[in-house]
Amino acid sequence: MPPEVVTLVNTVIVPIGLAAIMFSMGLSLSLGDFREVGRNPRAVLGGLFGQLVCLPPLALLLAFVFQLPPAMALGLFILAACPAGTTSNAVTYAAKANVALAVVLTTLSSLITVFSIPLLLSWAIDHFYVAGGEAPTLSVTRTMTQIAQITIVPVVVGMLLRRASPSFADRASVWLRPASLVVLVAVILFSVLVSLELVVENLLRAGPAALALNILAMATGLGVATVLGLSHNDRLTIAIEVGIQNATMATFLSLTILKDLSLAITPTIYGVIMIANAGLLVRWFRWRQARRAAAVEAAAE
Repeated sequence: MPPEVVTLVNTVIVPIGLAAIMFSMGLSLSLGDFREVGRNPRAVLGGLFGQLVCLPPLALLLAFVFQLPPAMALGLFILAACPAGTTSNAVTYAAKANVALAVVLTTLSSLITVFSIPLLLSWAIDHFYVAGGEAPTLSVTRTMTQIAQITIVPVVVGMLLRRASPSFADRASVWLRPASLVVLVAVILFSVLVSLELVVENLLRAGPAALALNILAMATGLGVATVLGLSHNDRLTIAIEVGIQNATMATFLSLTILKDLSLAITPTIYGVIMIANAGLLVRWFRWRQARRAAAVEAAAE
C-alpha cells in the first residue's frame, strides 16, 4: 500500500471515523440517561472498576507471562487502557441485556480515559522500552487535547443536537449505529491490510496474549459483577463492556498518535478476537438461562 495512502488514512480517515463513532454515541444520549448512575451505582462503579482499574495491570501481567517484545507489549497495554467501544452497546442490545447501563459505562469510560490514557502511555513507554530501542515519543498534554477533540467534543455536539431536535437525532441514530460498526470493521481491516505481513509473522507470538486478555477481561467483568450481587442482565452487560475495547481508539493511538505500525499488531488481532468471543459469551449466557428456566419448569411439575 502506498505510503501516501497510509498517511492519509492515519492522519485523516481514522480520526474522522473515531469522531463519527463518538458523535453517534452523543446523538443517542441525553442527560436523563445518566440517571442510571444513581439508579444502579454498584453496576456502574463495578463496570468502571473492571474496565479502568483491572485491565491495564492484567495487560502488564500477560505481557510478562508471554514475554512479548516491547512493541507488542505496549500494543497490548494500549488496548487495555482504551475505553469500552460502541460495539459493546450493539452486542448488549442484541443480547437483550442492560443497554442503558452499557451506554453509560461506554460514555463515562470514554470521558475518563481522555485523561488516563496519556498518563498511562507515558509511563508504559518508559517501562517497556527501559532496555533501550527506538521508543515512540508522546506528549501528554498534546495527546489529551487530541483525544478530547475526537471524543468529548463529538459526544457533546451529538448531545446538544439531540436536545435541539430529538426527532432528527432519533432518525439519524438509526443510520449511525450500524455505520459505527462499519467504521470499526473498516478500521480493523485497514490495520490488517497495512500490517498484514507483521500480523502474519507475529500471529503465533501476539495472538495467545490477545486471546488471553480478552477472555480474562470478560471473566473479570463477570467476576466483579457477581461479587457485587448484580442481576443476570447486568452481569452479562459488564462482561461485554469490560471485554470489548474501543479498537478504533487503539488504532488511532498506535498509528496516528505514536506513528508506529508495529504497535497496531496486538490491537488488530484483539479487535477480531473480541467480536467472536463476545458472541460466544452471549450464547453461553443464553444457554445457562435456558437451562435454569428448564430446571425451574421441571421442578414445578
